[in-house]
Amino acid sequence: MVRELTFPVFFATIKQETTAVKGQDTQMTEPRSKPEAMIFDMDGTLFKTESIILPAFYQVCDDLRREGMYKGDNPPDHLILGGLGKLLAEIWHEVFPNETLETHRRADELLLKHQIACLERGEGELYPNVEATLKKLQELGIRLFVASNGLEDYVKLVAHHKGLAEYFENLYSAGEYQTQSKVELVRMLLERYSLSNAWMVGDRSSDVEAGKKNGLLVVGCAYAGFSKDGELDGSDMRIGEFRELLKLLPHSTS
Repeated sequence: MVRELTFPVFFATIKQETTAVKGQDTQMTEPRSKPEAMIFDMDGTLFKTESIILPAFYQVCDDLRREGMYKGDNPPDHLILGGLGKLLAEIWHEVFPNETLETHRRADELLLKHQIACLERGEGELYPNVEATLKKLQELGIRLFVASNGLEDYVKLVAHHKGLAEYFENLYSAGEYQTQSKVELVRMLLERYSLSNAWMVGDRSSDVEAGKKNGLLVVGCAYAGFSKDGELDGSDMRIGEFRELLKLLPHSTS
């Protein structure tokens, strides 16, 4: 059990400016000091996970039916995509609500197997300008981390196969640390690296919650395309593409 910690909130004097995100006016704030670190979600933030998740899910369903553990149809795509960013246990309860815990555990194994196979075949893609932006942030002296609700092997293989591993100081995942929420996962990371002035960058409400409950500034990523209305409510800033992160830094830095 991780002990409760209180981290200093990142109090920065901010300047308001308005920019367009997906055709809508979105309020953005520009901090006047550089963060010491940025913590990124993986799916829907760095990696375009829908490029491999749907085929992998279909294969999981085929395997479960073949093994006699599931008799239903494939879940609808919107239900699968709507679960991205959640813990796998939560996803299975949504897509296979009437199945046993044994079926859910088997689905864990099969999904990882098929996602790894997709990655090893070179499938899947990053969002535009992800690598170039991470490289620039690293050059600016900002420490970079991942905090994902995914499985350990999946998160590390995405970073490896897509050429991102070299930019991150560490990759934290719910699968590796057996955390029950992203709030807890981010708290562990902050404690381990003694971080207080950091930004949380992600596309789901769990990212907003993890950042806010740990006293961090939150950048909401509004480009994934499968977020629900209001998903990023509470974020301090929003970006319509990944490279806009650089524009949020102080002008003297970026």
